[in-house]
Amino acid sequence: MSTTYLELSNRTLRELNEVEMTSSNFSSSRGIQTTIKDFINKSIHDIYNESVEIPLLHTSTTQNTFTGDSEYAFPTDMRRVDFESFFLKPNELITNGEFTSNINSWTTIAGSGSAAYNSGGNGRLRLNDFAAHQSFSTVVNQTYNLQVRVLDSNGTGAALKVQVGTAAEGTQNLNTTLTVTDFNAGAILDVQFTATSQTTFITVNNTTTATNLDVDYVKVSEDIQPKKLVYMTYDDYRRRFLSTAQTNNSDHYNTPDFVFRTQDDKFGLYPIPDSDKYTVNYEYWKTHSDLSASTDTPDIPARFHDVVVARAKYYVYSLRSDPQFTQFANQDFLAGVKRMRNRI
Repeated sequence: MSTTYLELSNRTLRELNEVEMTSSNFSSSRGIQTTIKDFINKSIHDIYNESVEIPLLHTSTTQNTFTGDSEYAFPTDMRRVDFESFFLKPNELITNGEFTSNINSWTTIAGSGSAAYNSGGNGRLRLNDFAAHQSFSTVVNQTYNLQVRVLDSNGTGAALKVQVGTAAEGTQNLNTTLTVTDFNAGAILDVQFTATSQTTFITVNNTTTATNLDVDYVKVSEDIQPKKLVYMTYDDYRRRFLSTAQTNNSDHYNTPDFVFRTQDDKFGLYPIPDSDKYTVNYEYWKTHSDLSASTDTPDIPARFHDVVVARAKYYVYSLRSDPQFTQFANQDFLAGVKRMRNRI
């Protein structure tokens, strides 16, 4: 369990043989108690500044592209971004296609059985003589990749109907079945279809009551090859592409190949995206907001909160002009940061 702002402050106060605070007097603290509170936040800043690539503060995010827009803002909690991690892939068009916690966004079609959420795996859609469908936006004459995984709870060899068309249970674009021969492993359908309307429906249907068919996931995306984006400096972008990018002509819009950091601390893509159909994935290291309320907790894991206390003590000893204990506290802090880098 993570340590609160109050607990971090009191740990520091105890080690300095000072009077601790309570939740009721935390906000009205005075003297050394207020100083300690300030030093706790300053210590957390120092940890981030000492090593911005601490693995435990690493995360990732996505950004959907917009036609004609070349620049995009970073997340507000971004401290440092890994430009070698930028990856372009087609948008996932199915909502809740992995049934993580429910079967929302799917409309069921009644049979004599049932349709329900099954918590097996990472979540599944359980069909028993029942069907479910969902609509999504498509571009006429574009090719799309479809992947479906299904498991048979009894291993009867039942077939799941997979239909893609212009309406629920429509078969204008695809009409096939997926049979599970090994119910422990399940079966996966990988297939393509070409859209014939701006709105396309996918339907999955178990037509028998003899067994439950568990749909593990349904994925649909445009037939675009995912690829790594190449990082280039802003100077390189300006020298090679800026004049073309600033021309009001969509002829130079295309699938992005490059990513760069802009002068106002955003990221840019080139070529300028020619569609809203792309998703950019990338990784970054988080920053933080100062702790304020007594119950606030830092993002730094609890097992490294002694590093925060060590740094706060360093500032107190410096304030008290105690060079020996200042040095000891600094050594503890540096050793703690090293542990954080190594995930010890």
